[in-house]
Amino acid sequence: MKPKEPLNKSSVERVAATVRVGRSFAGGLLCQACSEGGRPSVSSSFVLPILQSHCYAHAGLVQRFPNLAATLLLLSAMLFAGCAAVPRNDQGDQTSRAAQDVKPVDPYESTNRAFYKITDVVDRTVLEPVANAYIEHVPYPLRRSIGNFYDNVAYPNVALNAFLQGKVQQGFEDTLRFAVNSTIGLFGLFDMATPMGLKQNDEDFGQTLGVWGVDTGSYLFLPFLGPSSSRDVSSIPVGMVTNALFYITSAAVFAPIGILGVIDKRARLSGSMLIRDQAALDAYLFVREASLQQRKHQIYDGSPPPESYDDPGQDDSVESNPVLNNPARDRRTDRVSRLQSDPIKMTLDLPRADLPYIDLEHNPARDRRTDRAPLLR
Repeated sequence: MKPKEPLNKSSVERVAATVRVGRSFAGGLLCQACSEGGRPSVSSSFVLPILQSHCYAHAGLVQRFPNLAATLLLLSAMLFAGCAAVPRNDQGDQTSRAAQDVKPVDPYESTNRAFYKITDVVDRTVLEPVANAYIEHVPYPLRRSIGNFYDNVAYPNVALNAFLQGKVQQGFEDTLRFAVNSTIGLFGLFDMATPMGLKQNDEDFGQTLGVWGVDTGSYLFLPFLGPSSSRDVSSIPVGMVTNALFYITSAAVFAPIGILGVIDKRARLSGSMLIRDQAALDAYLFVREASLQQRKHQIYDGSPPPESYDDPGQDDSVESNPVLNNPARDRRTDRVSRLQSDPIKMTLDLPRADLPYIDLEHNPARDRRTDRAPLLR
């Protein structure tokens, strides 16, 4: 057996420096991991004594194998790689649940944008020039009578859905309105029911489903029909069978009336289209958001609650909202409410300056000026 070589001073210093570097490196990893909530896989009380004791005991090996110190340092780094912080189980589950709860409003956006582009091209090429010519050459009273006619033939759909929504009184009023305009108003050309107190309402089967709690579902843009949703699309067949024009069997009569109805509808939307072209940066998003808000407005009969316009992905819990759960803000709000209830106590709570007391009744300077005034007169 070959005798062990004696340790020289340089070998010991090199080993000590290696241990110090390994200790600081591993300790830094441990501090970082523990501060971030991770769980270290190997304790420092296990690895660092090994590095220190074994390196000093086998310093001769270090002298024989110069790369041994670097190898030990690399192994210590690999052992402490498990100290990397990982998200806690509850936080990960909460994040995954929040991601699952958020439902996209427009999951078919690519398809909807394609349909919107096709419809927009047809509208700008064909319908918009015809509608502009219709508005320019047809007098307004005649256009209003034509619009009244198409509103009246589709009004049975409004009366039916008013009954389905539980609005019995409104349903009878809508039925009476349709009867009055169809007879006295000459098939709806003249609106004779509004002066009689029978106002015009706007109901459809999609609103009926919304009133009874059916969710809006996914947003859809139907080619040549416009914005809709997976819930509102069911109102199309219901609206067709409740329209009086649906029962016209003669194509020679139905074709010109149908074409005129399309032109009239496009002419009524000219103002909205102009606003879209002037104000919208993204026309598709503008139409989508406007239509969704309009449907909510119609479902709540013009008085939607404020929370109906909130983001569906937003958490409504008070505990998770730091703005709503703010004790300092709540104390200020309670104090303001108390002050408003008692106007006498509505004073500014400002720090008072410690000013010296001045006795105006016994002011020598003022008394001398007052005594001198009669002499000057």
